[in-house]
Amino acid sequence: MTDLQTEKKLVLNYFNELDSCNIDSLSEVISKYTSEDFSMKCTHPFNELGSIDLVANNLWKPIKDSFSPIQRRLDIFYAGINSLDENKGKWISSMGHFMGVFNKTFIGLKPNYKSILLRFAEFYKVENNKITEGAIFLDVMNLMQQLGLSIIPESTGLVCVTPGPMNHKGLKFDISNQTESQKTLDLIHRMRDRLVKGSKMQSYKEELELDWHKDMIWWGPGGIGASYTIDGYQKGHTKPFQDGLEFVRFNGHILSSSEDDLGGWFGWPNLIMKPKGEYLGLTNASNIESEMRVVDLYRRNGDKLAENWIFIDHLHFLKKLGVDLLERAKFLNQ
Repeated sequence: MTDLQTEKKLVLNYFNELDSCNIDSLSEVISKYTSEDFSMKCTHPFNELGSIDLVANNLWKPIKDSFSPIQRRLDIFYAGINSLDENKGKWISSMGHFMGVFNKTFIGLKPNYKSILLRFAEFYKVENNKITEGAIFLDVMNLMQQLGLSIIPESTGLVCVTPGPMNHKGLKFDISNQTESQKTLDLIHRMRDRLVKGSKMQSYKEELELDWHKDMIWWGPGGIGASYTIDGYQKGHTKPFQDGLEFVRFNGHILSSSEDDLGGWFGWPNLIMKPKGEYLGLTNASNIESEMRVVDLYRRNGDKLAENWIFIDHLHFLKKLGVDLLERAKFLNQ
């Protein structure tokens, strides 16, 4: 089993140069670290970017231009082999916040000229010492909540700055124990199979207690918020989720990997759902199906899961249901 230290160093160097370069050098820096056919999957409104120049100009240029100065604050960083790709794909997973001063309009959102924290999860596949594909999830709905936009109803969970792992060991820069990594992967796959195959996205307390500590923390995305303990999780997330949405099908994930006590996945989309009532206070019952692009990152403590960080591309999901939050935000700015 490779230790993936070379892949970690490559992505860390990429982060350092990308974060420190000026806007005019973005394409050059990205080209230095990526393959010629490099592409990225991004949350709405960036979506799929199929070239280096598109990644530079449509994703990073708006971020660096709107939030200046800006810094990357990593809470999670780990490497793993993709268990869904015949155990061949080498991926780096990371999570944290971009901290910047919101000085210019960003995707139609009006600046407040204050410091902000833009929550992100980022994934890169490395082949032959080049980054060949990537994905980034930006929690834009959480940013909207920081701005106090009235188009976002009150969340059922806690709205806060999302911290990293409670044990402060989220940055796996060194070589990890592969036995511990496999324990984490086995546990999150067991939990996934119970949830998706057995319960059809219904979270029952007796099943949750098989895989989760009672004092679990569910760090939910913008629009939902965080919940503490199994009882709090059911009240703050699963009940509103199950009351408002009907499960249609599970599409699987693109990546599922782990290192030491951390692991997780992302999909594009993971779930197909349709509203059967109010979801986030923004939908009504309909037969329209929509795509839910989701990230789940986990921390294992012993033989159970202790923390879960979630990103949902709510802007994309809601737009397919006829609710365009960015257009509503533009209307507020008039």
